[in-house]
Amino acid sequence: MKYSVVVPCYNEEAVLPVFLPRMVAAAESVSADYEIFLINDGSADLTWSVIKEACAANSRIKGICLSRNFGHQLAVTAGLSYCSGERTLIIDADLQDPPELIKPMSEKMDEGFDVVFGKRKAREGETFFKKFTAAVFYRILKSMTSFEIPVDAGDFRLINKRVLDVLQAMPERDRYLRGMVAWVGGKQVGLEYDRDERAMGETKYTFKKMLKLAIDGITAFSTSPLRIATSMSFFAAFLSLLAGGYVLYSFFFLDVVRGWSSMMAVVSILFAMMFFCMGIMGEYIGRIFEQVKSRPMFLVSEAENVSGPRAAIAPKAQPSSEARF
Repeated sequence: MKYSVVVPCYNEEAVLPVFLPRMVAAAESVSADYEIFLINDGSADLTWSVIKEACAANSRIKGICLSRNFGHQLAVTAGLSYCSGERTLIIDADLQDPPELIKPMSEKMDEGFDVVFGKRKAREGETFFKKFTAAVFYRILKSMTSFEIPVDAGDFRLINKRVLDVLQAMPERDRYLRGMVAWVGGKQVGLEYDRDERAMGETKYTFKKMLKLAIDGITAFSTSPLRIATSMSFFAAFLSLLAGGYVLYSFFFLDVVRGWSSMMAVVSILFAMMFFCMGIMGEYIGRIFEQVKSRPMFLVSEAENVSGPRAAIAPKAQPSSEARF
């Protein structure tokens, strides 16, 4: 059975020489027929040079260099578009997710599961703020979606060929892969593990990137924010009615000088709610705008040990809206 491994890399020159021997040994423990795709996502260091050296030393290691930084989710998407294995592992190069787990994941898949995802029990080397916000986000997203998205699970997972084919038929640009895999359904199971501290370097997921991923996750799989905006508009209308009633009551029954403070308070509340609702709708409209342009999701500038296109690549489209699974 052939295995594919997809590894997005962004400024990972320090950790790749440590990661690759472990990943190769782990892949060989499950199959003699494997391929490891290292995706250089526009790194500013010598990551691509390290990848090319690894490809020269081992023909089963394959390098794909994107023309610029497209982001983690699209880098993974680029790797998935080349995979030919019956099972595919998605893993980062920072060694927080142990490559050796490919074997117990494969054993789980032998039981008939379509997806085996890593479920974090402990998260070493991460701040309380990151752990807390991640826990809150996963639970908020779970409450907003109509299907089950596993909590405390990232993109580290093993998927079979059927799931890979369905992912490749999904054309959305603002990709939240762990949600997309969950949406596919089938038989999915978590494998608990303790997440290690990053082996070398610094995390590439800044607060800004985590926030964008969170927004992508919510807007890609839930229309609840739009319903919140609708609810807020009704609440704002209710406040306006109360304020209008108070103005009429004051005009007819109270001999008072009407000040500007109460008016400004009401106006401020209404405008705050209005702009908040407009911001939510803007997020969805922005995603529609990006989607309808139909540009390639990523561009490949170089490739090592890879036969196939080196230009613009997008996920394979299905001829109809129904994808078989």
